[in-house]
Amino acid sequence: MTDPLHAGGAGAAPPAALLAFVRGIDRLAVGCGYLFCWLAIPLVLCLTYEVIARYAFHAPTIWAFDITYMLYGSHFMLGAAYALYRGAHIRTDVFYQNWSYRTRGLVDAGLYLFFFFPGMIFFFWMGLQEALHAIDIREVSDQSPWRPPLYPFKTVIPIAAVLLIVQGTSEFLKAAYAAMKGRPL
Repeated sequence: MTDPLHAGGAGAAPPAALLAFVRGIDRLAVGCGYLFCWLAIPLVLCLTYEVIARYAFHAPTIWAFDITYMLYGSHFMLGAAYALYRGAHIRTDVFYQNWSYRTRGLVDAGLYLFFFFPGMIFFFWMGLQEALHAIDIREVSDQSPWRPPLYPFKTVIPIAAVLLIVQGTSEFLKAAYAAMKGRPL
């Protein structure tokens, strides 16, 4: 009789290369999440300065709105891959939590393959086109007299899409493994 942990069956350890690849991608998502969370500090400082200037000194700034939506948008978009890693995106857990690992894996792998990746590739492609156009024309905001450049902000979109595609690859591999083996990676 063979040992189930070494026989390549349901109890076998996952391939080391697969595990290292998935863990490496996950470390990238965590590192980016921790890096981009620091965007909250200048966001809070800008808002605090604006509130004090506006209400204590009756001297509102012309730049606070633009800076805050760019910082918050960047914070939100660049943190999406970390949220995907943490499982913080929307899911109907009422049904999902009662499914076996194999069923969860099958559903997740199918959804990643047929919806997530095509959507993210489209998001990347369109975001890249918009960012390149903004860089080419040196686009600036026409919403305020300060007129800050928009091309750095628009460049965040394809970067976020790439980070999501990379983390989605890790999540797809985890789901495919669970679908095949009936247990999490």
